[in-house]
Amino acid sequence: MTLSDLPLQANAVVETVHDTHANDTIARRLRELGFVKGESVRLVARGPIGGEPLLVQVGFTRFALRRSEAARIQVTAEQGAPA
Repeated sequence: MTLSDLPLQANAVVETVHDTHANDTIARRLRELGFVKGESVRLVARGPIGGEPLLVQVGFTRFALRRSEAARIQVTAEQGAPA
């Protein structure tokens, strides 16, 4: 599942960030922000218009991501996460 598909208030673990092309600056920046394999993430909130932006927490830091950016991040939902 991707981070953009994660249910609201659900916790997950990052598996990978997909590059859409060579030297993908967005994918590189997501990794620099902490979206790396094994890192815990949580979908905190969705924006009011079209569900954008997504408010995502990595550690103690929160980021606002576009759905297209969050769709690049492959995650595995943690056990006991809301469906």
